[in-house]
Amino acid sequence: MLQNLNNFSMRNRGSLLKELPFLVVVALVVSLFIKTFLVQFFYIPSGSMENTLQVKDRVAVNKVPFISNSIHRGDVVVFRDPDNWLPEIVDYATNKYLLMAKSALVAVGVLPNPAKQYLVKRVVGVAGDRIVCCTKDDKLSINGVEVDEPYIFSGNKASEMTFDVTVPEGKIWVMGDHRGASADSRYHQEDINKGFVPVSKVTGRVVAVIWPFKNITYLPKVDVLKK
Repeated sequence: MLQNLNNFSMRNRGSLLKELPFLVVVALVVSLFIKTFLVQFFYIPSGSMENTLQVKDRVAVNKVPFISNSIHRGDVVVFRDPDNWLPEIVDYATNKYLLMAKSALVAVGVLPNPAKQYLVKRVVGVAGDRIVCCTKDDKLSINGVEVDEPYIFSGNKASEMTFDVTVPEGKIWVMGDHRGASADSRYHQEDINKGFVPVSKVTGRVVAVIWPFKNITYLPKVDVLKK
């Protein structure tokens, strides 16, 4: 009986070794599917979205609504750099094994693709919205309505820079919640998109902070025109 059990155990071990490559491939395919169509994770490197998002937060980005280009005012979104908003990333790593490991992590969505730089901001205006800054009370006016923005970093004005823009079709106007530390749409009005972000550049909506543990939270939608 012992011999039979040993044989059975060895057969199972051999079978597992044969199946392992297949299981690894399946796991990678599932991971790629999730990354491509469902959810992706990002690291927050700056304070431009404080206090909604903190430096070094890890966030989960829901990609499902953006398959149909459904973006709403008040969404916190991750998007690809529209027109050189960010400096080029230079990777000084030379160890080939480290580079291979990084490439694998990029492929499964654990690390962002360095060739596609990303930003995170809040959607302040969608197609058709006219956004003016500022009113006599130092607030934004959206479609003629003075709005309160509860997410703005304490002590910041709605904007130190004045502007009057109307969002064209297929674009959004984005601003960081930490208005005094965010080089957002306001600062790129001379670029090819006049500061607007093409909807096609949007990866998804930030739905939650997932790390560190003390910052874990769900991010609700906040449309300041709907009370």
